[in-house]
Formats: sequence, structure tokens, C-alpha cells
Amino acid sequence: QVQLVESGGDLVQAGSSLTLSCVFSGRSFSSYAVGWFRQGLGEEREFVAAISWSASRTFYADSVKGRFTISKVDAKNTVYLQMNRLKPEDTAVYYCAAGTYPESVIGSYAYWGQGTQVTVSS
Repeated sequence: QVQLVESGGDLVQAGSSLTLSCVFSGRSFSSYAVGWFRQGLGEEREFVAAISWSASRTFYADSVKGRFTISKVDAKNTVYLQMNRLKPEDTAVYYCAAGTYPESVIGSYAYWGQGTQVTVSS
């Protein structure tokens, strides 16, 4: 059974930086692609970033490209989302998910974490 646990969410001011962590357990971490998604209050869940199992490919939503960076450390079974120049519109619950390919489609991921809240004040 795969488990994902996110952490690092916080209340920060616009322009600040924050790093989210997603710790993976249960199976071979290096075999899975991992994606980050977010869901604002009353909004649909949307794709943020994804990384392939080998870390050779990364993908970003246009809204975060150039500000967010996804990375992974296999030795720690952890995927990170470095978020810079945060904006109020980045406020959401952030979820990590594991799947076979680094897709932007929610249905491509079989395993999900419980989420971590990021709030950006103006």
C-alpha cells in the first residue's frame, strides 16, 4: 500500500517562498512519477507540477512556470515543491500524488496524500 504525506504548508505573505515536502512509503519510490495538484476553496483541483520517476522530466502549469520547482531525493523517498514569489492566487490545499507517468490529468494518479494548506496573504 502506497502512502503519501505532505507537509510544509503555512500562512505567508505575497512574494515569500515556501517548500512543500511529500514523503512516499509502501513501495519502490523510484518507480513512480509524482505530481503536485492544488485545490482552492470552492474550486476544482488543478495540476501544478509533475516529475518523472527518473527525475529526467518535469512539467509545470503555466501559472507556476518560472516560480515553482519540483524535485525529488530518492534516498529520502521525498518529492519537494519549491515555491517562490508566491501570490494570493496560489492559496490552496496542495496535494501530492503518485502514478506511472508524470501527467497533468488527475485520473492518471492512483495514490494521493491528504493535502497541506498554503495561504498567501496580500
